[in-house]
Amino acid sequence: MKGEHFLPFRRRDVVAMCTEELSGAERADFGAFAYRLASLVHHRFHERIERLKDAYHPFHPEADTRVLKPLTPAERQAALAVLEEELVALARAANFTPMSLREVEEAMAGHSLLKLRLELDMRDVDTVLLFRRGESVRTRRQTRLFGLWRRQVSYVSYARVLVYAKFKEADQFTPEAAQDLLFRPGSVIVKLFQNVPRQDLEMIFPNVRVRMRLIDKLFIGVPALVSGIVVVATKLVSVLGLIVTVIAFWLGLRDSVGTIESTQWVAAGLSLFAVGGYVSRQISNFKNRKIRFMKALSENLYYRNLDNDAGVFHHLLDAAEEAEVIEAILAYHFLRRAQAPLTLTELDERVEQWFREHWDHAFDFEVDDGVRKLRELGLVTIDADERLTPVPLDAALRRLERLWTDAVADTKRPSDPAGAGAVATADPVPAPTPATA
Repeated sequence: MKGEHFLPFRRRDVVAMCTEELSGAERADFGAFAYRLASLVHHRFHERIERLKDAYHPFHPEADTRVLKPLTPAERQAALAVLEEELVALARAANFTPMSLREVEEAMAGHSLLKLRLELDMRDVDTVLLFRRGESVRTRRQTRLFGLWRRQVSYVSYARVLVYAKFKEADQFTPEAAQDLLFRPGSVIVKLFQNVPRQDLEMIFPNVRVRMRLIDKLFIGVPALVSGIVVVATKLVSVLGLIVTVIAFWLGLRDSVGTIESTQWVAAGLSLFAVGGYVSRQISNFKNRKIRFMKALSENLYYRNLDNDAGVFHHLLDAAEEAEVIEAILAYHFLRRAQAPLTLTELDERVEQWFREHWDHAFDFEVDDGVRKLRELGLVTIDADERLTPVPLDAALRRLERLWTDAVADTKRPSDPAGAGAVATADPVPAPTPATA
């Protein structure tokens, strides 16, 4: 069974892996090829991130810049559609896997590693999208029975989890409820987390609430019940008759309370004070235990949170660029190393086998994406039998240099008047220079 599309190696390391199989004369040229390819892909991704940031701005919960013209409901809906479409495309390009509702429900049904019971409150949320990347199996030591019993447990962990949540619009909340909200109605939050256990996916959702587990309720309730019985037996039994008589008199069930000595009043007051103090302590114990649970949840989220809102886009963009360049470099390298033209299937199998044998890693190579990028750049040809042939390395270098020159020329001729002045006064962008990996 194949793994994920994600390859846990940096682009520079992948280039180094490939150059180790080349002769000394080819290594410098292949490094220059990888550098120019990465520069061109980065330039093309710039427009993508700008479009995503523009679509997100009306929904940014903490934006500190003003909007020139408020959007109409139709324009907001159109911007939201672009935002979600671009985010999904960028997440997929970064080798994130969408998580279905069924997968999330199955994960949340498992035993929590945090020893917490979390409850999701999705009444304020319109849309939630969840993506994961880097699935692995880990182990950790768990203790029970006050540390007397220890065991090793295995669990599935996700290296990265991306959360997108769109809150309901303001007109869907009453004025009273809107005042107590911790979020801006109609806004969108985007968060990126690391090393999230599959069983504890609930903790990264918005509006999650901590609830007592049954064992925690018993841990507090049983001792409280036993000690409560002891308190009643020792403190209230002697004055219980007096208390019942006074209550019956207040309710009109008795005409008088009879003769009560001052010592009896003092004893009754002390007994009631002791019971009140006991009840107060039990309520405090309950609150303190819940505070400890909230602290545990907050600490886990603090160390797992990687980025928020617009910052997530740049994180995804970097990962998507890396993935796209790596896929194209691997496809080009293995096509060059082949003795004859390869089909997509043959190329896919060779790359995956190479990583299994040389780098002890199984993954599902995105051969379609890698070849697509090479074909877009004119670095590979395909014959009638669907077999792929790469252009020679020197021709590929010249081709990438021409594409870079054309891209810079297009940058100097912006299509929107707003950007014309800024671009016209900017220094020309130099063509990438050859560099080794």
